[in-house]
Formats: sequence, structure tokens, C-alpha cells
Amino acid sequence: QDINAYNGEQPEEKLPFPIIADAKRELAVKLGMLDPDERDKDGMPLTARVVFIFGPDKKLKLSILYPATTGRNFDEILRVVDSLQLTAYKKVATPVDWKPGDSVMVVPTLPDEEAKKLFPKGVFTKDLPSGKKYLRYTPQP
Repeated sequence: QDINAYNGEQPEEKLPFPIIADAKRELAVKLGMLDPDERDKDGMPLTARVVFIFGPDKKLKLSILYPATTGRNFDEILRVVDSLQLTAYKKVATPVDWKPGDSVMVVPTLPDEEAKKLFPKGVFTKDLPSGKKYLRYTPQP
């Protein structure tokens, strides 16, 4: 009820997402979800705010551990999910600070000729001091 009330929703018994009770902290210890610096009144490490994102293949795709004293950034988590979904099906990578709709990078293993066929909106390279053309961009497919 407290979680729903905090988010401005009516307190309900059931949350709109699954949650695992771990009163003995067995799972938190096993998954390394304890804050190394923050402790409760009894000296026990506080559980950290951890985000695990698993793909459809049931493999861990991302793990972010926030200290117990720091809230999660849900905009960043949603950005990462968008990136993971895009890059799983297209031969692209998302650059630093990428947001949906921004240009993406063509993966380095894709030959130039194949990239031209896959990305009809064009492939553009970043001019670098070395003269190498390995940073290739294209509008988000």
C-alpha cells in the first residue's frame, strides 16, 4: 500500500507488478544486492536498489546497482530497454546519451556494402583525427 500511495495511486493490497519478499535477505545476499556503505541501526547492510533486466532468452542483459541512499532513474531504465530491444533486432548499437529517434551506430562487424543495403536512409561516418572511418551512423531504423 505504501508503494502505491507514494506514487500517488490509491493504496491497494496488490501491486501492479511482481515483488519478491525476502525478509531474511537470503536472495539479496545471493545476488549481491547489499550496500557496502549504508547500514541499519543494528549494523546490518541495507539492501541496495538493484535493477536486473533479462532478455527473452532469459539471459541477464543489464544490471545496475544504486546505493540504498540513491533513487533509481526510471527514464534511464526505459532508455536502456528501448536500446536493448532495438539492438537485438537491428545491426546497430546506441551511442552514449542516445534517446529513441536519435541516430544509431552501425555495428563494426557489418561490411560497408551490407550496411548500405540494410540502411537505405544512408550511413555516415564521423571524421576522426586518425582518418579511420569506423564510427558509422545511420538514422534509427
